[in-house]
Order: sequence, then structure tokens, then C-alpha cells
Amino acid sequence: MTQSGILLVNLGTPDSTSVPDVRRYLGEFLMDEYVIDLPHWLRWLLIHGIILRVRPKKTAAAYQSIWTDAGSPLYAISAALTQDIQLQSQVPVALAMRYGNPSIRHGLEQLKDKGVDYVISAPLYPQYAMATTKTVTVAVDTAAQELGMVVNHVSPFYGDSGYIHALANTIQAHVDNTVDYLLMSYHGIPVRHVKKTDPGKHCFQSKDCCFIPNKDAHAVCYPHQVKQTSLSVIQAMKTPPPQWSWSFQSRFGLDQWLTPFTDAEIKRLAQSGVRHLAVCCPAFVADCLETLEEIGEEGKEIFLENGGETFTMIPCLNTEPEWVSALSGIIQRALG
Repeated sequence: MTQSGILLVNLGTPDSTSVPDVRRYLGEFLMDEYVIDLPHWLRWLLIHGIILRVRPKKTAAAYQSIWTDAGSPLYAISAALTQDIQLQSQVPVALAMRYGNPSIRHGLEQLKDKGVDYVISAPLYPQYAMATTKTVTVAVDTAAQELGMVVNHVSPFYGDSGYIHALANTIQAHVDNTVDYLLMSYHGIPVRHVKKTDPGKHCFQSKDCCFIPNKDAHAVCYPHQVKQTSLSVIQAMKTPPPQWSWSFQSRFGLDQWLTPFTDAEIKRLAQSGVRHLAVCCPAFVADCLETLEEIGEEGKEIFLENGGETFTMIPCLNTEPEWVSALSGIIQRALG
């Protein structure tokens, strides 16, 4: 008789804020062929020859600014979310990280020890991207095959009504009538990644390609899913702000990345007269380095330095009960 189980998978985190731990984590993350999709030899030279010589110290300092008594916010929140999902599930639930600990294999082994042979893998990314959803599904499939387990993956839930309403209500709770502008900041990806996942040469072929129906392309199109999430959230809010837009953060390297860039947008908005800005990060379901430090600290500093008066960093969904229920529903539908 088949025993089902659930594996929640988030991005990952270093074990500590020490430079060696951060270097080890960055090495695993950046050497992923779905993150930096260069030939292996060139990727190795770039990562080990340049990036890991200079970046770990700076990144370690950034982690130190957000680290808590419970450790990494991303891990602590993801672990709490796992416990909450377990309370709503009749089958075992485990947590894994794509990079760092607990590893995907460790999470699957935990489930296997409980008799699980059929796994529902839930990548905790609302929108599809090669560097997030794709790499998780490939890694889970590989580890599951080695362990003799069967896997089915939860699809990106960027348009799920439960997710949208949980997100809209979380944002609404931090946006009152004093907020001039809401900026929805999503993690950026290279334009090349969008083209690479496009199955039919649809993306970037016209100015409005994200709004021209194409089921196959849009199923794996990050910009389309970002825009659909944003529009759905605004429609679901009881009193949306008078002005809003989306942007993309966390770029690095010399590639062409999706625009507009969040840091540039924050500066532009402040200089154009926006005085009360709220920023949310719908690509993340748990607060992490990219939300707490990059937006909550660096973004706030940019805004205030350029004439802004109040900056509101809206928390991610984290363990909001409405989000827990929505995610539980998404997973249960995948279980069948």
C-alpha cells in the first residue's frame, strides 16, 4: 500500500554568518547550472576564481544584520511553516532546502523512514523560474530516484485564489490611506533564462507578449506570472493604493536582467515626489536576506536619502494562518 508524504522545499541558507559557512553556501548555490547557466568550466572559473574570493565577506555581513536567536529567518520561518502544514495534514511533512541544510536528500530520507514512498514536492516559489522551480524539481527527482521514491510536484501557484487573497490581505494590513505608492518587488532573473524556458518563441516577440494568451509559454514564463500575480493582488485588495507597480531586485553580473530594477525604482519614486512608500516581495513566501536586508535596510536607505519620508517593508506571508490554509489546500489538491 502506497504511503504519501509532503516535502516543502525552499531556497536555503548558510549554517551560520561565518565567512566559511557563507562561502560554502554560495559555492553550492552559484555552481548550480540552473542559476548560472554557463559551461561548467567557465562557471567554475567565475565562481571559484572571482566571486568566492570577494563576495562571502560582504554577504556574511549582510546575514549578520538579519540573523536572529533562532538562526536564519528563512530557515526558522520555513520550519514553523512545516509544523503548521503538518497540523493540517494527515500524512508526514518534511522540510528541505535546495542549498545548504537540511538537504533535499535528508528531507526525503526523513519521509522514507516514516514509510513514505510517494512524495508531493512543494517548491515554495509562487512563480516559475529556471533558477528556482526547475532546479528544485530536478534535484528532488534525482534524489527520489536514488531512494526508490515516486514524486509529484506542486505547480507554481502564482494565480491560486487562496494564495492571492492571503497575499492581498497581508499587504492591505500594512497599507493605509497615507501610503502614496505600493511597489511589488520580485526577484530578478536574466532575460536569457526567460528565453531559455520559452517553449515556442513567444517571449519578447512583441511588446505585450505577457498578455497575449499562450498556455505553453505562460506556464513557464516568469514575467507573465509576476504580472498576473500583481494584477490579481490589486484586484483582491479592498482599498488598493492610488499608485502601484512591479520591479525586479537582486541582479548581479553583466547579463541583461528583467527591468525595471527595484533599487532604481525606489530612487526614482522618491525623487519624483512619492513620500510614503510601501514595498512587498511576492516572489518570496518567507522573509529572508533579500527581503529583510536588501529591501528593508538598503531599499529604505535609498528611499530616505532621496527625499522619501516613510518606508514600509511589508512582511512576507511567513506563517500567516490564511497562507497556511491556502498552501495546505494547494498541496491537498496535488495529493488528490
